[in-house]
Amino acid sequence: MLQIQKLHKSYGVATVLADVSCIINDGEHVGLIGPNGVGKSTLLRCVIGQEQPDSGTILLSPPNLMIGYLAQAFETMTNRTVGEVVAAAQADFAAAEAAVQAAADALATATDLEAAMAGYDTALACFEALGGYEREHRAAAVLQGLGLGELDHDLDVAALSGGQKTRLGLAALLLREPDLLLLDEPTNHLDVEALAWLENFVQSYPRAVLVVSHDRAFLDQTVTRILYLDPLSRTLKSYAGNYSDYALAREHEHALQVETYKKQQEYIGNVQQDIVRLKAQALNVELSSTPTDRDAKFFLSGKGGSKKVARKARARERKLERFLESDERVDKPKAQWNLKLDFGAAPPSGRAVLRLEEVGFAYGQSAPLFEHVSFDVFHGERVSLVGPNGTGKTTLLRLIEGRLQPQHGTIRIGANVRLGVLAQEHETLDVRRTVLETVLHERPMSETEARSFLHFFLFGGESVFRRVGACSLGERSRLQLALLVLRGCNLLLLDEPLNHLDIEGREHFEAALEAFEGTVIAIAHDRAFLQSWGRGARQRVIEVRAGQVRVFEGDYEGYVWETGQRRS
Repeated sequence: MLQIQKLHKSYGVATVLADVSCIINDGEHVGLIGPNGVGKSTLLRCVIGQEQPDSGTILLSPPNLMIGYLAQAFETMTNRTVGEVVAAAQADFAAAEAAVQAAADALATATDLEAAMAGYDTALACFEALGGYEREHRAAAVLQGLGLGELDHDLDVAALSGGQKTRLGLAALLLREPDLLLLDEPTNHLDVEALAWLENFVQSYPRAVLVVSHDRAFLDQTVTRILYLDPLSRTLKSYAGNYSDYALAREHEHALQVETYKKQQEYIGNVQQDIVRLKAQALNVELSSTPTDRDAKFFLSGKGGSKKVARKARARERKLERFLESDERVDKPKAQWNLKLDFGAAPPSGRAVLRLEEVGFAYGQSAPLFEHVSFDVFHGERVSLVGPNGTGKTTLLRLIEGRLQPQHGTIRIGANVRLGVLAQEHETLDVRRTVLETVLHERPMSETEARSFLHFFLFGGESVFRRVGACSLGERSRLQLALLVLRGCNLLLLDEPLNHLDIEGREHFEAALEAFEGTVIAIAHDRAFLQSWGRGARQRVIEVRAGQVRVFEGDYEGYVWETGQRRS
């Protein structure tokens, strides 16, 4: 279905893709992963023709293969209503349905019944090939599953929130039911319910899917092969199975490389010592003997003189040089992630960190987002704040932070509590400052110290002088994390902290939180994170749904089981 051969793409002197090759067969579901900025989106754009590779070939079979690319949906949605976007996505189906109706009308008044029946059969076959009447039900299910079923179809797309636009673009793509789905981060801006629906949709999708995602749980449930785009070689490597299978394979590869490299270095060290010993032996013979003595020792010992020993040393040197230049040599294992996220020891605080009593809030004259919210948070707890999009999770965090004030009730922060906030939209950053100025404003230090600190967060060279407004979303996330480290907080409020972090970054962030001794309240939709991040600490889940805030004791898996049992 899709065959990529020796693809190469560069921007100036920077090589993004080098000798990339892969085959994706019909019906196969494949995940494409790799660190941010390595070229995954570039590869997808080359496949759809948005960008041209410098060399290599991309073959589609058949040549008229219908490709659905997530980003393309957004380009056609400006100045349109929701209904127009949905209708455009089903234009072929609507035309086929109209053709069936026209053929049926012609059949009712036909004088040449045989020809009219043949026309009707042809129109009906085309309509059924596109899904028939079942497709209308599937379309409704797509919109409902992505939380768009209640949207007014006369509403302008421009009036939608960023998350709604993302979901509408995804819906428009899925409604087309293409032969090959190219999904670039499809889980962004989806809540847990929409994620579960999309997961089931992709699982059952009968055609080929190539998905770029940092959502490990999503990849585990939807793909049967992983393509890893290596940031060093800029080539693809294929791994059978889902993400968990890939992670085990990579761990085994790394362990094998470490062991092989260790043995290689021992071998090189032994050979080098042998060469030094032989050279010293040859020199000793040379210095301690006259020519006549050396000849006599050569014949008497049967081992040869200094020249023979020196030749042996040179032969071993040449052999070692050939080995070091050969493909047999194993490179030193390199760390795959060098972002330092050590939050350090949290400043001491009292056991009672936070208390909400009968809190209620509404925006303006709107209906209350929630009322009568009461709960306590204690030192060292890990609290997951979950619920559908738009129910008020971010608002609740802003109330705790003090950026918003409740209409009813009270919010009390405990003694010696120092808040650290990671905002979802990075609104806490001053876009006018440079990265370096941002750090220096947070804590006085020398420029050299600041640049060394920023290096741990992947800001090197001239990038520290870039204004925050010109930084990518991933760079802004890393900068916010750097500021949390500098502040020495003991209560972290994290609103979608994993957004714009790649898989390795997410895993490293989880490890940093595990070592953090303070209290954490986090909004997240990454299920792998929700399932693992609070292990070893007291955990609770706070659900915001339909105007109610409920507290569940225990971890996220227990919450899913309990709420699933109730809703079933």
